[in-house]
Amino acid sequence: MEGGKQGCAFPRSKRLLNASDYSRVFEQPDAKASHRFLLLLARHNDADNHRLGLVIAKKNVRLAVGRNRIKRLAREFFRALPAADCTVDVVLLTRRGIDQLDNAEVSTILQQQWQKLSRQFPKPEPDTSRDR
Repeated sequence: MEGGKQGCAFPRSKRLLNASDYSRVFEQPDAKASHRFLLLLARHNDADNHRLGLVIAKKNVRLAVGRNRIKRLAREFFRALPAADCTVDVVLLTRRGIDQLDNAEVSTILQQQWQKLSRQFPKPEPDTSRDR
């Protein structure tokens, strides 16, 4: 199916692309959400959307098919996130055993950890300044 993926792409603007993007998040994360099977690290960004970086070590997920499945699930989850006032760069690190979970379990864990992460970011306050 040649055109089957059109409209479903995960654009470059929503990905962490180089080592400096990852380092920025690793060195000073503004928020963390930890689970037995994964860790989310996040840091505010100045972009107009969330950006995702994936670290799926072969040591933790042996088979390429497993690593690719986790990547697909994570990208799909982040693709579906609504636009927010506070945008962040997120790095997802997998831990041993995540490849033993089915897709629904991985999606549920991602949802729970995203909620945990997003609670750590202060909500923007409405502009209450008025000309007096």
